[in-house]
Amino acid sequence: MKNKKQFSVHHLYHVKKLKIEIAIVWSLRIALLAFIILAWELFAHFGIIDPFISSSPSRIFNTIKNLFVQDNLLYHIGITLYETVIGFLISAVVGYIIALLLWWSERLRKILEPYIVVLNSLPKIALGPIIIIWFGSGSNAIIFMAVLIGVIVAIITMLNGFLSTDKNKIMLLKSMGANKFQILQKLVIPGSIPTFISMLKINVGMAWIGSIMGEYLVSRAGLGYLIVYGGQVFKLDLVMASTIILCILATLMYALVSLLEKFIIRYKN
Repeated sequence: MKNKKQFSVHHLYHVKKLKIEIAIVWSLRIALLAFIILAWELFAHFGIIDPFISSSPSRIFNTIKNLFVQDNLLYHIGITLYETVIGFLISAVVGYIIALLLWWSERLRKILEPYIVVLNSLPKIALGPIIIIWFGSGSNAIIFMAVLIGVIVAIITMLNGFLSTDKNKIMLLKSMGANKFQILQKLVIPGSIPTFISMLKINVGMAWIGSIMGEYLVSRAGLGYLIVYGGQVFKLDLVMASTIILCILATLMYALVSLLEKFIIRYKN
């Protein structure tokens, strides 16, 4: 551990200033959130907005509490979380492997590139009836929807990362007798780690979109099901409560990917 005396006064001042700035930003974030919640509650309480349509923080809290007491909340969260995590992992792994294959073979990349573009631009919801016929009306269909949405993004993101590898470094390794596998192992994969982390962060959102979209179509359980059910019976408190829980879960999942990023950076250094 380095002693503080080894650092210059300017460096210590800069570190202190940076910590103060981070504290200010977080304080303002929390204050803004508290202001929004308070204003929302007051507007609903005094009738400025219709709580039947917009709900309110207190009604959302009571809805979440009732779901928890009835032992329904954790069940629905577990179903959606399982479908999302499995879809996220499969899409990330499959997308990474396919991107490697496309980087390895330029001919294969040229053949498949237009199909990848078409699949990326295709509204995946249009394939809903086909997915239901193929996989039934259970979790498998929902996981496939999450994979279908996330895998194309993973392929495109990772392929761009692989192809952006410094051409001069590749030529240098070739001049030293390195084969294609060695270039991939020593240069391309290590150099694409930031792109890999970015792909994971993007796919967090894609996985949640896919799982909720799938639950809209076929599920009899999960947070997406609660949102659809709440809308059908005009229980908008249930819709808002489920949406808030989704936001919290997605944020936690994103935070885990950020922790993975810090671990990888620390391991590399």
